[in-house]
Amino acid sequence: MQEDTAPNRQLRLVYDGECPMCRRYVRWHRIRQEVGELELIDARQHSEARQELTAMGIDLDQGFALQIGQRWYHGSDALHRLTLLGTRSGVFNRLMYRLFASPERTARLYPLLRACRNGLLRMLGKRPIENVRR
Repeated sequence: MQEDTAPNRQLRLVYDGECPMCRRYVRWHRIRQEVGELELIDARQHSEARQELTAMGIDLDQGFALQIGQRWYHGSDALHRLTLLGTRSGVFNRLMYRLFASPERTARLYPLLRACRNGLLRMLGKRPIENVRR
């Protein structure tokens, strides 16, 4: 078993709780049972995880963040890693695996996903997370 998927590792996903796309993704995505429990954290709420990411300079408006053990992944890297931890059961999870199992493909598609998210949030009148100063 790879180090990143060893059981009992801390798994946390910090995502935008006000983004309908993000909420649906985390609701539908399933990780393999042997990987462990994934803690979902709303990036718009103050939390220890958000503080840690902000201190590291990780901009949550540019993508969600996934912690596996002591290491954080951000944006396309986080999506790719989360996909590898996922099950292959159900149409949604199989589609996610086909799209994002390749780190290169994920890196190419992620800017489009981020642009869709940002456009959707603007249409809904939602403010950016702004956890880091630009």
